[in-house]
Amino acid sequence: MCMDISARRELLVERLRQVGSILVAFSGGVDSSLLAVLANEALGNKSRCVLLDSPVVPRRAIIEARGIARDHGFVLEIIPVDMLEDDRFRANPKERCYWCKKHSIAVLKKRATELGCACIADGMNISDTGEHRPGLRATREEGILHPFIDAGMTKADIRALARTMSLPFSDKPSAACLSSRIPYGDAITVDSLRMIEDAEAFLHHIGFSQVRVRLHGKIARIEVPDTEMQGLLDMHETVVRELKTIGFSYVTLDIEGYRSGSMDEVI
Repeated sequence: MCMDISARRELLVERLRQVGSILVAFSGGVDSSLLAVLANEALGNKSRCVLLDSPVVPRRAIIEARGIARDHGFVLEIIPVDMLEDDRFRANPKERCYWCKKHSIAVLKKRATELGCACIADGMNISDTGEHRPGLRATREEGILHPFIDAGMTKADIRALARTMSLPFSDKPSAACLSSRIPYGDAITVDSLRMIEDAEAFLHHIGFSQVRVRLHGKIARIEVPDTEMQGLLDMHETVVRELKTIGFSYVTLDIEGYRSGSMDEVI
């Protein structure tokens, strides 16, 4: 980094203070959680956080988000949104995230106007710009602020800053909406999202912190870090039995291991 962590924090707080009031698009992940903490520091009650709750958001994420807001003293509002009512999203094209963001931002803008917030900001960072992120294009079209991108911060920088602030979520595993587990072109349904969520919740419950269950028809393709593969194999009978109960016909382990955005590898 071209400046130290404390300087980054001061720069971010000052920039947030300058906007006057802000609505943070909150997910409970490391990025939006740090942004919410900094916005609360800069603006106090002129900073608000909104989480959009839809079928693509795991219940575990909602619970964790509430806990982060409570522990760090900022106001969190949860607004239900049925993302599956949008045919363009439900069809699951390669631009799926673009339509999701467009839908979400319309809800956030309405709420920001009601609250009198001058702008909306999210936790996107420099690391996101090198990936397949059609949602980023949508946010730019809609004028959403990206404080971490403006500050030149990567995901690693964000985690480092969170650690220096002794924030307990600094090493929280990365997450993504449940629709990212479904191959492009396969329709997103309530049933498929439920199967994915239930399978991942079970794997978290038995001790796997970073896990993805990718859905290929009725096949579960499980991704875990290399260091956890043997542990999963040791428990394979339990895992297979549970995932078949959930509705999968076949259960597989991806020996390439966990990696973010593996569904984008076909693009």
